[in-house]
Amino acid sequence: MMSDEYLVECKIDDDDDDDDYGVQKIQPSPPPPPQFSSSPSITPKPTLIHVDIRDPLGVNKHLKVEFSDVLAEPASTHSYDRVWIYSGIAFEAMRLWGYRCLTALCAVPVSCLCGCLFALLACMHIWCVMPCIQVCHTCLPCVRSLWMSVVNIFIAPFCTSAARCCSGIHVLFSKE
Repeated sequence: MMSDEYLVECKIDDDDDDDDYGVQKIQPSPPPPPQFSSSPSITPKPTLIHVDIRDPLGVNKHLKVEFSDVLAEPASTHSYDRVWIYSGIAFEAMRLWGYRCLTALCAVPVSCLCGCLFALLACMHIWCVMPCIQVCHTCLPCVRSLWMSVVNIFIAPFCTSAARCCSGIHVLFSKE
C-alpha cells in the first residue's frame, strides 16, 4: 500500500464561472541537474561547512532505500501485523546503525585512500600524460609525413597490383 505522502488531493469543481480564488498556481519545475542542462552553468562548490547537506550534487540519489523497496508481501499472503511492523523497525534500525558503525570504522581510512588515489591520478595526469600528449602533437606532423611516404612507396603499389590481378576474376552463380 502506498504511504499518504504520495497521495494528492484533487478538487474537482464543475462550476462554469471563471473565478480564480480556487485555482492554485503551478510552481515551475526545478532546473535540471547540471549534467542534463544544455546551457553551461556554474554550480556551487560543495564545502565541508554545511554538515546537514551531505550530498548537494545528488551523487547518491539511487541509495535511498526504504523497507518497502526491499521487502513486500503480496495481498494473498500477509504475516501478523506486529511482525510486519517490528520487521520494518528492525530493518530501519539495522540500516541506520549498521551504516553508522561501518562509516565509523571505514570512513577515515577510505577517505584517506581516495584522497591519495586522486592525488596520484592528478599528479600522473599533470606530469606524465599531458607532456606525452604534447610531445605526440609536436612530433606527429613529422611522423605523419614519414608514414605517408612508407605507405606510398611500399603498400600502395602492392595494393594496386593485387587489385589489377583480381579485377579480371568474374564469378557466375548458376543453379543446377
